[in-house]
Amino acid sequence: MTLELPTRFERDWDRPVSDAPLRFAVIGLGGFARNTALPCIEESDYCETTAVVSGSPEKAAEVASEFDAEHALTYEEYADGVGSEDYDAVYVVTPNALHLPHVETAADLEKAVLCEKPLEADADRAERLVEVCEDAGVPLMTAYRMQAARSIRWIRRQVADGLIGDPVQIHGEFSYPLLANGGDPNQWRIDPDLSGGAALMDIGIYPINTARYVLDADPVAARGTTHNPDPAFEGVDEHVAAQLEFPDAVTASCTASFGASVASRFAITGTEGRIVVESVFGVDDACHLTIDVDGSHLEGTVAAPHEVSEEFDYFATAVLTEMGLAPDGRHGLTDVQIAEAVYESAEEGTRVEL
Repeated sequence: MTLELPTRFERDWDRPVSDAPLRFAVIGLGGFARNTALPCIEESDYCETTAVVSGSPEKAAEVASEFDAEHALTYEEYADGVGSEDYDAVYVVTPNALHLPHVETAADLEKAVLCEKPLEADADRAERLVEVCEDAGVPLMTAYRMQAARSIRWIRRQVADGLIGDPVQIHGEFSYPLLANGGDPNQWRIDPDLSGGAALMDIGIYPINTARYVLDADPVAARGTTHNPDPAFEGVDEHVAAQLEFPDAVTASCTASFGASVASRFAITGTEGRIVVESVFGVDDACHLTIDVDGSHLEGTVAAPHEVSEEFDYFATAVLTEMGLAPDGRHGLTDVQIAEAVYESAEEGTRVEL
């Protein structure tokens, strides 16, 4: 076997898109929307922003001006359908527990939906969100940018092609000190009513979902532990560890923390080799890849475009062409159910079957 490190990752899903751009209403104008998502829509090949929606009319007007959006709407105006003739899809990027009503509006307006992960703050609301879109017949994609990331898609193909033999173990970790350097202790990410949890629901979802995607399988059982030594995290998880059991005796150990040093790493070990990718869960435009197979060791940094721009173009391509849309709402619902199983296991100290 000749083992080579890719010099760059290519889109494996790209195809002609004749009806571009897909016009977006961006629902929620927090830091991620303003600093990451909206600039990435600007940089994308097939998307544009034509409406922005906020609880603050002043913020909506400011952001609309900054990104040349035609409409600056309040949540009430969005719910009333103001300006809806000028957008084709909505991107919901509000706190988790606010996703459902905004998706309900999008379904009523017959707009395609890209909804941030996790789909909602609990599984019952996530299931209702999925059903609303199914009943209306509108496309729903869960915003797992890792599934549009060229690096992870490349790794998934190598695993499927048997590069490392049969998968045995996955280790994924994602952490950063959320409240360091003046982080807001009152932010929604650590408000259980808005988030449904903390480290697990916000960043632990990344290694869990990436494990599912790379294996092309869902776990059958989960064990979990959570800790919150910092009083600011009272009632939610500051640190979480999830042990997932997949079919064929494959396991995934996924950890996340809002109180640890920065870590962003995904590794999959098989019967014949191992692949490790670092700086994987952030939005950096390059990753460090290590491959060990048949006594060969390769490593290097491989460039790739911004994962969020890729995600928007992937979604637009799926909506505007015959390409199937994934990860869909049911896929996103499964992760919320997994998260609830991890929390149940942590509370009860038991293995929870899924």
